Parts: sequence; structure tokens; C-alpha cells
Amino acid sequence: MIPLSHAQRRLWFIDQLEGPSATYNIPVALRLDGALDTDALRAALQDVVGRHESLRTVVGEADGESGQRIVPPERAEVPFRCEQVAEADLDDRVAEASGHVFDLGAEIPVRGWVFSSAPERHVLLVLIHHIAGDGWSTRPLLRDLAAAYTARSQGRPPQWGELPVQYADYTLWQRELLGEEDDSGSLISRQSSYWTERLAGLPAELPLPVDRPRGSEPGYGSRVVDFRLSADAHARLNRLARDNRVTLFMVVQSALAALFTGLGAGTDIPVGTVVAGRTDNALDDLVGFFVNTLVLRTDTSGDPTFRELLARVRTTDLEAYAHQEMPFERLVEVLNPDRSTGRHPLFQTLLVLQNNDEGSLELPGVEASPWRTGRPPAKFDVTLGVVEEHGPGREPAGLSGGWVFAADLFDQDTARGIADRLVRLLEAFAADPDLRLSAAPLLAADEYRRIVHDWNDTGRPLPAGLLPDLLDRQVRRTPDAPAVADGRAELTYAQLDAWTNRLARLLIRQGVGPETLVAVAVPRSVEMVVAVWAVLRAGAGYLPLDPELPGARRRALIEDARPAVLLTTGRAAGGGCADGPAADGPLRLLVEDAAPLPGSGGAAARQTADSGPVTDADRLEPLLPGHPAYVIHTSGSTGRPKGVVVTHGNVAALAAWAGEGYGAHRLERVLATTSLSFDVSVFELLVPLVWGGRVEVLPDLLALAELRGHTATHVGGVPSAFGVLPGGDAAGVAAGTAALAGEALTAGLARQVRAALPGAELVNLYGPTEATVYATAWFGGRGTDGAAAPPSDGRCTTCGRTCSTRR
Repeated sequence: MIPLSHAQRRLWFIDQLEGPSATYNIPVALRLDGALDTDALRAALQDVVGRHESLRTVVGEADGESGQRIVPPERAEVPFRCEQVAEADLDDRVAEASGHVFDLGAEIPVRGWVFSSAPERHVLLVLIHHIAGDGWSTRPLLRDLAAAYTARSQGRPPQWGELPVQYADYTLWQRELLGEEDDSGSLISRQSSYWTERLAGLPAELPLPVDRPRGSEPGYGSRVVDFRLSADAHARLNRLARDNRVTLFMVVQSALAALFTGLGAGTDIPVGTVVAGRTDNALDDLVGFFVNTLVLRTDTSGDPTFRELLARVRTTDLEAYAHQEMPFERLVEVLNPDRSTGRHPLFQTLLVLQNNDEGSLELPGVEASPWRTGRPPAKFDVTLGVVEEHGPGREPAGLSGGWVFAADLFDQDTARGIADRLVRLLEAFAADPDLRLSAAPLLAADEYRRIVHDWNDTGRPLPAGLLPDLLDRQVRRTPDAPAVADGRAELTYAQLDAWTNRLARLLIRQGVGPETLVAVAVPRSVEMVVAVWAVLRAGAGYLPLDPELPGARRRALIEDARPAVLLTTGRAAGGGCADGPAADGPLRLLVEDAAPLPGSGGAAARQTADSGPVTDADRLEPLLPGHPAYVIHTSGSTGRPKGVVVTHGNVAALAAWAGEGYGAHRLERVLATTSLSFDVSVFELLVPLVWGGRVEVLPDLLALAELRGHTATHVGGVPSAFGVLPGGDAAGVAAGTAALAGEALTAGLARQVRAALPGAELVNLYGPTEATVYATAWFGGRGTDGAAAPPSDGRCTTCGRTCSTRR
């Protein structure tokens, strides 16, 4: 057996791995109007198969090695069918025939059909498996078919010279050209070194705005979107290419990279493309699989102008073309990236610019024109094919083509939106190549108005006063009502007020005020709530240091935020929870040192004064809405943890929404289950107290099973944590509202939560830390019937509008 080329090996591997399919079929379909001699056409196709060995080759394995066997011409009979088909059914029949599944090990990879709807109206379909041909093969295929038909219709065999080489010669020559990889001077060794360095750190997957997560297996179903660019824009893009010494392909590639960056895919954009692979003139007249695939990596970082991006693309593309002999199939083996059967390796977007003649079929007495062959399969997440059109004088007549999107990932509207955005960018860059990528018009005028003005119309009255003022008002309203408890102690509003005011004054005396931070390293208790409120009343911001965090993490947070004071308790400090001795870290204060104690005489009078309301007259400077209220760090799962600063004004706005949009009735008795390092704790510990609620501090979210016996109007957590609670009444939890946040709420998790907390109303909340805890809220009602999961929309916590919360 003759060895397979590198490209053939990959298709054979896919055929064996996924099973035979029509995914890699190449349909060539033409409308034929006129007196067609179908017997001559049948014989002509047989002549073409006899001329091109690739079309009469079967693939198999021997001794564990794959190879190809050339079938002699006299034994390579081409399946050829003639059918009568109604005109209205032609599309469906052509598409159906194009889905024929070749058995590559048993049949030659070509067959033909003629579908006739009238005596002089026909559609010819020649179907070739990709293992035997490529897009560039269409031209010699049709040229030879026309020559053979002309001869056969005259009653003679075609007269053509011998082809200088056959595809099998190419496969052997390719191996000789590339050489051995263990030879450092061989072509494949040199190119392997180049690509290994060039593609180091390549993203495993380009994060495009898909509608559904990727499955474990490719589906190949597609969404097809056509597009067109005007002749004027085409001409301007050509001038732009000439002025910057680039090709039109490079212009389109640069715009595509700018589009993906604008859609949130990052600044490292790999795109695949194909090169003809016919590096010798002797290969031009062959039907065969010669194309190779290149990975073109585009760097869009630094917000360059489009002209600057073109220069970058020119450099990287020219280098890539200079190293195009490295077979893509072997490159994947050498780089060995993280593999998934659900995505294409190294890149998931293919870009092809068609600017050469695809060939035509010129038959005597018959007029031929292209015929559609149905929806192409999605071999990649996204495929963009662009065709240059020209007028009679070769002047630019427009760009047209189509996108093929994977239906498993994209809805039709999403696909259309992406296609429209590329056209918009190309037109904008053609008009102004010095436009920076960040200024490129990704959005249409109506989209811009809807997103920036309609959806973002967040105007609403701001609360009168900041959090310390709001708590002061509630203390005056309900001084004797219970405010906070932890199972061992309970404070009324008056007691909480007195303790936090005394501690706030102690902090102020140590130089704490607006624009300073205080680290809070206090176990979950009433003291933790006192510490947080004291910091806010002093006008400062707090830095949560959960005692459960590893010591190295706490020390890193202190080093990053540099708090002026560390608030802790004797119990926490004795247990080693508060890192950093006073000598080389922030000043350490104990929360209990400021606790109001029974006294008399002068001591009682002093305590009364110290416990009075803290105002701007007491603070180091007036407290403003823009002053920091807290700094919560990200998890660090994508790098070094980053501190998110949230202002007093933002937290006051959250509290205002909680009473009006969320409902003060839901805040009457709140179970605080969340770590202080997680921003949901802001809602649990601060918000209820400005609306007269009671906060019951419980162990963190990992101890949800300990909720047995508790009664609350609000209990919060991530859906999966609720899902581990025992179902039904066995949970023993009476909750009026189950507030779910931190992860997607699926239908299954919604059913589990309803079972664990029967009768509770589900509220699905979403918002990154930067958005001050919650950005949207969806209220799902009550019930234990396992109702469907919430939709992907919720009401904005700022403006009350319906906004997308898709994650």
C-alpha cells in the first residue's frame, strides 16, 4: 500500500474515530440547461476517474499502518444515476444525495447524479470525499469533465496527454521533502521549531459569545448567514490593502480579530486558514487533497489603530506562509494541546478568502451555472468564507460570502448579529484606518440606544443618607427591638448602637477615617457585626479577613490593601486568626475593649458620651458617598486576587433597593450564613439592620445542614449548597425566602431547593462584586412541585427593568 499524505491521515483518523459520515463530502452541483447527453456524461465522468488516481483510491490498514490502494481504471466503475425529479423537489434531492456516506475502505470516493426536471432542465451533482480532493480540485475536475464530455458526445474517447504526476507521487514526495524529525537540518524539524515557539501559550479555546455550552461531541449542524459588502467598500478596502502593503485577506483577518476582541474573546486571537499546498506547477492540474491548514495568531493588545493592527498581521502572516509546509496534522501531534472531541484543536474559527476562478463546465449545447447544495456542515465553531466579485474590467464589485456557525453553540439571531458587526467594522475601518479598536462601532445605532440609554437608564432617587445615618434612624425607631444574635449573645438596636459608636470613636482616635481601611478578623459572632458597623460609622472601609482563610492568604490581603488598623477579638487573636504582629503590621485593636460595661458616676457619664451618635463633627473629615465602604478580594482563581473597592454610596443604594425592590418584609429575620469575604455577607449583615430586621449569625455556607430548627424570612446561599440539604420537612427549616446566588440556577437545582425548603419563595439573584452584591433579581414564587428553573432574565436592582443575566 502507498502511504497516505498527512492530510489524508487526519481524515482517515476522523473516519475511524467518529464513524463514516457526510461531514467531509465535497458536492459540486451545476444547473445544466440544454440537450444533455447523459450517456456521454456518464462516460466522461468515468474518463476523469481513470485520469486522476486520487478518484479511484480506497483507504485501509495493513500491519497497523494506514495506506491507500489505487484501483485500476477498468475496475473503478463510478456510481452514476439519472433520476426524474420535480422542479420543486430539486433542492431537497440534491441535498439528500450530497449526504451520501462513503465507505472509504470499500468504494472509490466519487459518484455522480443527474436530476432532470424537464427534457432540457437538469442538475448535475458530482460528489467527492475530501480525502480525494479539495476546493482547488474543482477547476481541473470540471475542465477535464468538459473535455471528456465533448469527445464522448462526438463518439470518441478524450485525447489528452499524460499527467506529469499523480497524487501518490505527491504523498511520497511530501515525505521526502519534509525529511525526518530527528534530523535537526530537515525541513520538518526547522518548521516544527518555528511553530512550537510561535504558538506557545495559545488559548485552548476562543471564548466567543455562544448561546449554549460546548458539548462533548461535535454535532456538525450549522447556522448559515450570508453577507455582502458594497462595491465602494470593496474598492476602499483594496486601496487600504495597497497603501499598507497587505493583502485583502489580511484586512479581513484583522477586522475579524478586532471583532472577536470587541465581543470579549480577549486579545490573543487564533484563526485558521487554508493554503493550496500546490507548491509545484506539476500539481496544478491534479485532483487531490493538497490543502494545508495554517494557524494565524493575531495580537490585538494595547488598543492599536486598525492600521497598526494591519502591520502586526502582515508580519505574522508572512512568517506563517514561509513555514506553510508543516502539515497541520503533525503540528497538532507535536504541540499536543489540551484536546477535546467537542472542539477543533488550536483554533475554532476558519477564514477563507476566495479570489481565484473556481472553474466552470463548458459543454457543447448546454449552459451551465452553479447550483446550491444545501446547508454545509459546521466543521468549526465559526467558518467565514469571503468571495471577491469583479466587474467586466476586473474592477471591485463587492465582497460576498457566508458564515457557517455551529448550531450546537449559536442561535440564528446571534449568528446574524456577529455577521452584521463584521460588515460594520469593515466599513468603518475602510473609512478611517486610524480608528482605534476600542472606538470601532460594534453596535448598530438602535443597539447602542437600547443598551446605553434604554437598558442603562438607571436614574432613580438616591437614599437620603449613608449607612451610618440609616442605622441611626432605625435605632431611634426601634431601640429595644432585637438587632443581632449569634446563638450565645443577642443585642438590641440600642446596644448595637452604643457598642459600634464607642468602637468607632476608638478607631477615629487611632487615625481611622474616610479613605482608610480597617481589617476585620473576627469569628462569626455579634462582635463581627459590631466591628463592621463601627468601621463604617468611623467613615472608613473594612477589609474582611475570614479567620477560616489560610494564614498566607490573610497576610497577602493585608500586604495588598495595607489597612491602618486590624480589628479582632481576644478569642481570635489567641487562636492565631489575626496575622501580623503590631511591630510590622497594622495596629491591632480588640472589639471587646469598646464594649459598654455597667458603671456609675463619672464612668457612666463618659460611657454615655462615648456611645452617642458619631457624626461628621467626630470624624477626621466628612463622610462622602464616594468614600470606600469595603474592599473584597476576588478568589484568585485566574491569577493574583484583586481587591474590589465598593463605596458607601453604592451600599446605601443597595440598602434602598432591598427595602423597596426586594421587600422589607423579607428582611425581618435574616440568617447570615455567608463568609465575610463573600460580598453576599454585605446584604446579610448590613441591609436588614437599616430596615428594622434581625440578623442571626450562623456558621458559614458549608454548614447549611445546621439550619435545622431555624425560622427565617430570608436565608441565602448558592443553589448547590441548598441541594445537599435533606428533602421535605426533614430539613426542619422554615424559610419564607430562599435567596440563591453565586452560580447558575438550573431546573434540577431549583427542584432540590424547593424540596429542601418547602414553602419558601425562590429568589434568583445575580451580580459580580463590582456591581455591589446584586445587579438583577428574579422572583420565582412558592411551591414544592419542582417548577421549572428561572428564566435567564431578571429585574435590574437599580432601574427595575428586565435585563439579561445570562452567564
